[in-house]
Amino acid sequence: QSVSSQQRVTGLDFIPGIHPVLSLSKMDQTLATYQQILTSLPSGNAIQIANDLENLRELLHMLAFSNNCPLAQANEPKTLKGLGGVLEASLYSTEVVVLSRLQQSLQDMLQQLDYSPEC
Repeated sequence: QSVSSQQRVTGLDFIPGIHPVLSLSKMDQTLATYQQILTSLPSGNAIQIANDLENLRELLHMLAFSNNCPLAQANEPKTLKGLGGVLEASLYSTEVVVLSRLQQSLQDMLQQLDYSPEC
């Protein structure tokens, strides 16, 4: 049975939600946040996805550079400091919500890229 990405789980507010309009820099920051979350998951099941996000970020940087809007290095999200406690309390829910929201975010980014987003 699936868990909704809209499900409220205490302590998961740091997971990026759905954004109506994404700039290239916001896309990069969102991917960086998901990448950091995925590499923090103890199960190790999401390591390849985190690696794929790194590859996507590199492609995004190339796209931005080709559009004359190079992206700055994404800042490390400060909200991930309490991630360990959340994972101990609800590892399965965290993984499900992260992967579900990531899927929706990637779909949103794909749609935004069709419209040549801002820097």
